[in-house]
Amino acid sequence: MKRGHPPHSQKRGNENPGSAPAIRKKGLTPTEVRKFQEMIYRHYREYGRNLPWRMTQNPYHILVSEIMLQQTQVQRVTEKYEQFTKSFPDFPSLFRASLRMVLREWQGLGYNRRAIALKQIVQRVMEEFHGNLPSSVETLITFPGIGRATASAISAFAFHTPAVFIETNIRRVFIHRFFHDKTHIKDGEILPLVEKTLDTSNPREWYYALMDYGVMLKQKYKNPNRRSAHYQKQSPFQGSNRQIRGMILRALIRESPVTEREILQETRISTEKLRNNLIQLRNEGFIKKRWGKFSIA
Repeated sequence: MKRGHPPHSQKRGNENPGSAPAIRKKGLTPTEVRKFQEMIYRHYREYGRNLPWRMTQNPYHILVSEIMLQQTQVQRVTEKYEQFTKSFPDFPSLFRASLRMVLREWQGLGYNRRAIALKQIVQRVMEEFHGNLPSSVETLITFPGIGRATASAISAFAFHTPAVFIETNIRRVFIHRFFHDKTHIKDGEILPLVEKTLDTSNPREWYYALMDYGVMLKQKYKNPNRRSAHYQKQSPFQGSNRQIRGMILRALIRESPVTEREILQETRISTEKLRNNLIQLRNEGFIKKRWGKFSIA
């Protein structure tokens, strides 16, 4: 397979992504499904991305990558994933690690709740499942930080389960290909098509191929996901509670325990904002307070 990024202007003859027939009430014909799959796989053979978590079928490594990829760009995850899995190569090593150690390795990814969720997942895997990640989607969705889409992705990539799910690149492919002039498209309208076109013999490679085709579409066309009913612009990071929480955690990772005054001097944020976020971080299990000083829980 050739690797690299798809060019912005790629001639494809008759495989224009916008030329698919409209969906009929009875759904796609077998011929249309086959042509769609051939188009997606053709692009994947030529331009499929060489990502480190695609080189393994280790359930732990795939779990880590899927938690990291939630709300985070692939490039940032690639930079962190290999170092993280080097520091914590398996369930037992992450289970033994302190939250402070985990958050130190997590820095730069943001959305630190995911780090706590990952620690909680690993604890449950070790204590209830003898160190083996369950393959069942229905079991995986009972873990913290794992919704149905993430559970289905883990099951497909680690265990070759033909689970049906949507993520941002997959959504982009189906909106662009099958919902030409429609807006406010719900995932409930897309899921039957994902199921109908799924390569059940190789769901792992099929989903990789779909995602890479979606990346190409974002580069070549105005983002089709803006026509999704679920599309939301991310709120600004600068000045947000997310930024403040990150500053507090970085201060505590560098040195702890520390007083509120010392955190104020380190972060230079207002006392009110600091106190509100300290309360929130304590309630969520990130930090603890003892003898007037704060530290990572």
